[in-house]
Amino acid sequence: MALTPSEATAASRLIVDLDAVAENWRRLNGLAAPGRAAAVVKANAYGLGAVPVVRRLLREGVRHLFVARLQEALALRPAVPPDVMLAVLNGLCPGEEEEAADAGLVPVLNDPGAIERWSAAARARGERLPAILHLDTGMNRLGLGRREIERLAQDPSALAAVDLRFVMTHFVSAECADDPRNAEQVRLFHARRARLPPAPTSIANSSGIFLGPLAASDLARPGAALYGLNPTPGRPNPMRPVVTVEARILQLREIEAGETIGYNATWRAERVSRIATIAAGYADGYHRSLSNRGVGWLAGRRVPIVGRVSMDLITVDVTDVSEAVPGAAVRLIGPEIPPDEVAAAAGTNGYEILTALGAARHHRVYLGAA
Repeated sequence: MALTPSEATAASRLIVDLDAVAENWRRLNGLAAPGRAAAVVKANAYGLGAVPVVRRLLREGVRHLFVARLQEALALRPAVPPDVMLAVLNGLCPGEEEEAADAGLVPVLNDPGAIERWSAAARARGERLPAILHLDTGMNRLGLGRREIERLAQDPSALAAVDLRFVMTHFVSAECADDPRNAEQVRLFHARRARLPPAPTSIANSSGIFLGPLAASDLARPGAALYGLNPTPGRPNPMRPVVTVEARILQLREIEAGETIGYNATWRAERVSRIATIAAGYADGYHRSLSNRGVGWLAGRRVPIVGRVSMDLITVDVTDVSEAVPGAAVRLIGPEIPPDEVAAAAGTNGYEILTALGAARHHRVYLGAA
C-alpha cells in the first residue's frame, strides 16, 4: 500500500501493519488448538490503536476481546458486535456494574466483593449476567486467593446469578519455559477449579501459548505477541513485525572534533561529524534512557543516537551516510530495530516501548485496514 503525500511527508510516522497483526493471531490461534485464541487489546491495543486493530481482527474471526478497564471497553463497544465477548480484565470499580451490564460487557470477577456486586446487579435486572472468574495461582495481584476459593467452593450458590463464561488464571513467568512455577500454577489452577461450578478455562498469555500442552485451555489470551513482541525470549521471534516508527531529518550540521551535542553535553565528537536532528523525542514515546544508546536506521545502515533524547528532538550521527539529507526518514523502530531490541537498550521491556506510543504525536498509518 503506497502512502499518501500527507502520510509520506509527516514529520514522524507510526506505521502499523494490520495484516501482520492478523497473521500473528492466526498463528497463535493455531497453536492454541483445540482451544481458541482471544485478542488482548488493552491500553489502546498496546499503543497501536485499538479500533483499527479490532476491526482487522474481527475480519479474521476473533470472537473474544480483552481490555483492562471499563472505559476502554465502552470506547470500543461501538466497533464490537454484540455477539463478540468484550471482557474487562481488571474487573469493575464499585458502582460501575449497571453501566457495564447495559453495554453487554463481561467483567472479570477478581474478589468476593466483585462477585457480590455483579450478582446483585443480575438479580436487580432479573437475569444472569456473564462474567469470568479469576483464580490467583501465584501472581498475587488480582484474583481469588486460596482461602477465598475455599469459601466459594463451600457456598457455590454465590455464583447462581452469574453466567460463568470462563475460569481463568495468569502466569507469573510464562516467558521462562523452564520455570517450574509454570507447571505448579497449572496444577493449582486445575485443582482449585475442580471445586467450583464447571466452566471453560482460560490460562495462557502470549508466552504461555508456547508452553504447549502444559498451558492448554479453552481460550488463550495473547496480547504482546499479536503486536510483534517476542513471546520466546532467547529464541528467534516467531511473530511477524508489526510496528514501524520513522522521523524525518529537520536539519543537518557539521561539528568539529571536541564539540558536544544536546543538553548537558553528554556526547563529544571525536572527529569532524555530521549530525542530523530528527523530528521525534520522548513526547513521541522514544525513551530518554535511549540517549547515547539507541540507534536509528537510514539508507540500509545503523546510525547512533548521540546526545540526550529531548522532548521533541533526537540527534543522530550520520557522518558516514551520504544519503542523509533534510526530509529523509530515520527509522527508530522497525524490522531492522525491533521493539524488543529498543527495549533492551532502554532498560525496559517491549511492552513499555509499544504502549509509550499510545499518546505520541506521530501521524498514524494503518496498512491493511478495511
